[in-house]
Amino acid sequence: MKIILRNSKKKKSKENKNMSSCFKSSVSLFSVFLFMILKTVTSDPTYLYHICPNTTTYSRNSSYLTNLRTVLSSLSSPNAAYASLFDNAAAGEENDSNRVYGVFLCRGDVSAEICRDCVAFAANETLQRCPREKVAVIWYDECMVRYSNQSIVGQMRIRPGVFLTNKQNITENQVSRFNESLPALLIDVAVKAALSSRKFATEKANFTVFQTIYSLVQCTPDLTNQDCESCLRQVINYLPRCCDRSVGGRVIAPSCSFRYELYPFYNETIAAAPMAPPPSSTVTAPPLNIPSEKGKGKNLTVIVTAIAVPVSVCVLLLGAMCWLLARRRNNKLSAETEDLDEDGITSTETLQFQFSAIEAATNKFSESNKLGHGGFGEVYKGQLITGETVAIKRLSQGSTQGAEEFKNEVDVVAKLQHRNLAKLLGYCLDGEEKILVYEFVPNKSLDYFLFDNEKRRVLDWQRRYKIIEGIARGILYLHRDSRLTIIHRDLKASNILLDADMHPKISDFGMARIFGVDQTQANTKRIVGTYGYMSPEYAIHGKYSVKSDVYSFGVLVLELITGKKNSSFYEEDGLGDLVTYVWKLWVENSPLELVDEAMRGNFQTNEVIRCIHIALLCVQEDSSERPSMDDILVMMNSFTVTLPIPKRSGFLLRTMKDSRDPRSGGSASDHSATSKSLPLSVDDSSITIVYPR
Repeated sequence: MKIILRNSKKKKSKENKNMSSCFKSSVSLFSVFLFMILKTVTSDPTYLYHICPNTTTYSRNSSYLTNLRTVLSSLSSPNAAYASLFDNAAAGEENDSNRVYGVFLCRGDVSAEICRDCVAFAANETLQRCPREKVAVIWYDECMVRYSNQSIVGQMRIRPGVFLTNKQNITENQVSRFNESLPALLIDVAVKAALSSRKFATEKANFTVFQTIYSLVQCTPDLTNQDCESCLRQVINYLPRCCDRSVGGRVIAPSCSFRYELYPFYNETIAAAPMAPPPSSTVTAPPLNIPSEKGKGKNLTVIVTAIAVPVSVCVLLLGAMCWLLARRRNNKLSAETEDLDEDGITSTETLQFQFSAIEAATNKFSESNKLGHGGFGEVYKGQLITGETVAIKRLSQGSTQGAEEFKNEVDVVAKLQHRNLAKLLGYCLDGEEKILVYEFVPNKSLDYFLFDNEKRRVLDWQRRYKIIEGIARGILYLHRDSRLTIIHRDLKASNILLDADMHPKISDFGMARIFGVDQTQANTKRIVGTYGYMSPEYAIHGKYSVKSDVYSFGVLVLELITGKKNSSFYEEDGLGDLVTYVWKLWVENSPLELVDEAMRGNFQTNEVIRCIHIALLCVQEDSSERPSMDDILVMMNSFTVTLPIPKRSGFLLRTMKDSRDPRSGGSASDHSATSKSLPLSVDDSSITIVYPR
């Protein structure tokens, strides 16, 4: 009996021990699960990256900080448009340097509640990460918050950009197929997103029998369909740079982003649901306080009460969660951001193309793809792996534009975003090969039409006037509205490209120079540019400023009105140059005799005469007498403004010819680059001359 009792006690003890162990395990599992639930409920948004360049800052007690707090408060307030996942706000007086513009964008597959929490968190976090910078953008997995001292609503920006890449790679035998499937999928979903009101789309495609590629793309909804698609195509072009052979990756930029994975990383149910339309215009923010964390307590109590579920369900859910977490851990993305320059703009490294990609795009620089020959090399039409058509400028190996000018063009143009400037998509520097990749414009350059007897008829006065205005706006952006003051130094008809709608785009920045904040003028011993378009102070003394570009603009305007090339007058007796010819007819009160015969009888007389008047103001000898580009635009758009009387330009090429050193002999082509005299060029080619002063 004792034995039996002892065995019975042992058995009972063992059962109790097992039950206790089971209970403890269950409680432990439940506690872990509850902790994870609470952690999920109270977790912060997944931080990705932030950028806030220190080029423009504000003081702690400034009006800018007050306006910034107001904007962030408005964006994170309960009344913000979280249902549409996008909103904007502004605070401060119009045209005030302390005015602040802000936007937020939440990922298209998150709920309004997650969007609100992310934006509220970001509004607080950004002031800690960027305590004194006027311009900032911060990205989370769930949202983006961005603000600036310049208007950003409706403005497409792809820089600065951030790459995030999955650490796992495609197997070697799948690379070729993957590289074909992925770009095609991303372009398809990009077009789909651009056409949608939400500017958001997801798509998936079979990669293998057992593998599917999932993709998500998104633009800020304030972009037009065209700008959204353009933005997405440009960031997709970074695929080889960002995510070569990677099973997953993404590129995020201020105006658009894409991501792809080999697993479903987005919420398909929410992604497919219709959203509220985004705000149509900038909302001026009322003064509000940034939301505090006090309200989370009640919500947390409700959630904790609501999750009292059976232990068995907890264990099952815990197992599922562990599996998902393990999968997420294995597919964790590693952020690989490119270096940023002092303007908060991606460095030129982010724009680099492989030479093999350039060869493939141009069919190994075939003659059939050749568009023309520029000042420093040949230009080809190419097609990138995304299907985007581009213009590829290949500098000749014997080109006078060396590595310095090449890098200068890349550095300058990479910082520019304006509809009247040619857009640089990338470059390639491989040994002796120096290549620039620009957006493709189908109508070539202005000189292609303007100086051809038949093609110039396409340019009626209305189109020429819009071209003049577009060039003026592009130069104004370079001189005043960009973050840098840029002097182009080689404005001429062949450097003005025309897009499909004949809108002008200024190109060829190889000779451009950047001015400091308070700099108004610079000197050089190295004269670059094209004679006839050069201002006298630059051509003779090497002094250049924004007014040097104004002079070149004036010559361009005269060429557009007359349809005559500036260099065509050099050999004609008694005329000197185009400026002299125009001045002669102006003082004779016969300005309309200047008008191109292709436009005769089909132009606005007052507009033509006013443009001639403005052009003559631009080519005055004294640079201080020339108008600025913003003054020029005011003159063009307001006929109530009284124009000053132009003074005759003192820069007559005939005078220069008479003053040439008789010992120099020969033409410009055989003249030494170190000669003391100043040779003339009678063609349109850009030249570089070094001389002592």
